[in-house]
Amino acid sequence: MSTDTDLQLLLTSESLSADLKNIAQKIYHSERISFDEGVQLYKTADLGYLGILANFIRNKRHGNKTYFNRNFHIEPTNLCVYDCKFCSYSRLIKQKAEGWEYTMEEMLDIVKKYDDQPVTEVHIVGGVLPQYDVQFYSELFSSIRLHRPDLHIKALTPVEYHYIFKKAKIDYPTGMRLMKEAGLQSIPGGGAEIFHPEIREQIAKDKCTGEQWLQIHEEWHKLGMRSNATMLYGHIEKFEHRVDHLDKLRMLQDKTGGFQTFIPLKFRNKDNQMSNVPEVSVIEDLRNYAISRIYLDNFDHIKAYWAMISRSTAQLALNFGVDDIDGTLDDTTKIYSMAGSEEQHPAMSTKELVDLIKQAGRHPIERDTLYNVVTDFQNYEFPQPEKLSKTGYIPLQVITNAN
Repeated sequence: MSTDTDLQLLLTSESLSADLKNIAQKIYHSERISFDEGVQLYKTADLGYLGILANFIRNKRHGNKTYFNRNFHIEPTNLCVYDCKFCSYSRLIKQKAEGWEYTMEEMLDIVKKYDDQPVTEVHIVGGVLPQYDVQFYSELFSSIRLHRPDLHIKALTPVEYHYIFKKAKIDYPTGMRLMKEAGLQSIPGGGAEIFHPEIREQIAKDKCTGEQWLQIHEEWHKLGMRSNATMLYGHIEKFEHRVDHLDKLRMLQDKTGGFQTFIPLKFRNKDNQMSNVPEVSVIEDLRNYAISRIYLDNFDHIKAYWAMISRSTAQLALNFGVDDIDGTLDDTTKIYSMAGSEEQHPAMSTKELVDLIKQAGRHPIERDTLYNVVTDFQNYEFPQPEKLSKTGYIPLQVITNAN
C-alpha cells in the first residue's frame, strides 16, 4: 500500500479526532503545523498515526532512498571544563587519570590510517580544554586539508567554538570565518541538548546558551556553509520543551536555509549524574523521530544514529520519517559506547550497512557529507571477501571501477 493511500484512509477514519484529522490534512497539503499542534502530537497521537504522516513526508521527499556515509571520528579528548549532568563521556580535569588528550600528531596519524580507504568524512568532536584553542584547531584543519584535500572536515560543536572564541577574545563572525579559512567545511549538530533555559540550566548550565548555539550556526550559514542540528530528548524535559527546541530550529532554517540534517539524540542514563532518570522506550524513540519529521518541514533530512539506538531500531525508524542512518564509523568513536549505547563497539562495514538498509525494504545510497551521491548500492554486487580490506571496506579502486 502506498503512503499516499495510507494517509487518505487516515483522513476518512471515523475514529480519528477532529484535531488530529486537521493535522493530517495539513500534512497531505504540505502545510505547516503550529507549535500547539506539535505539542498535541506528542500528547495525543499514537504511533501508527505518526508513522503514516512521517512516512508520507519522508517518501515524498526521498522516495525509498536511505542515505549513509563512510566516515571516521577523531575525539581529541574526553576531559572537559564543563560538567553536563547527562554526559557519560567526559571527565573533569581533576579526573585526568581516566581520560586522554591527543596531540596534533596523534590526530593526524588517525587521519593517515585511512589513506587507502574511500572514506569521505572525518568527524571531529570531543571535550573542551584550554590547550585546544583557535590556533590549535586552525592548524589541525589546515594540516588535514593539506594531507588529504578530498576528505571533508566536519568538526566541533558551538560549545567548543563558543569557548575557544571567548578565550581568543574574538566574536562569532570572526571566529567562524577563521575556521572556514583553515579548512573547516561543515559543523555537526552536537551541544544543542534542549534550548529552553528552564531545562538547560538544570542539565548543562555552564556551557553556551541555546541562543548562543543558534547564533554560531547562523554565522556559519552566513558564510554559505552547512551544518546539522540535534536535540537531546527523553530526560527531564516536557513535550513543550521539545517543540520549543524544534520551533527555534525551524525559525532559523527559515532565515538561513543552512541546516541539512536533524538528529534526535536519545538520553542514556549510564554512568552519569542523571542515572536516576529512566530512559524512554523504543516506541517513544519512534514517536520522536516521526514528530521531528512532521514539524521540521524545512529540513531535508532526519537522521538516526544506528550506533546509539541499535541496528534494529534504526531499521524501524526508516518507517517513521528517518532517511539517513549515519556512517560506517569503524569503531573510532567512544562517545556512544561510554554513554550506554546499544552498540558497545560501533563498527559496520559498507556491506553490512547496505544489507541492513535493504532488509528494511529501502534503497541504500552512499552519500558524501553534503548529500551528493557517491555510490548507489541498490543493484551493486559486492566483491568477494578476499578483495575486501581488513576493515571490511571496499578498496578505493574497486569503488572507482564500479562508478
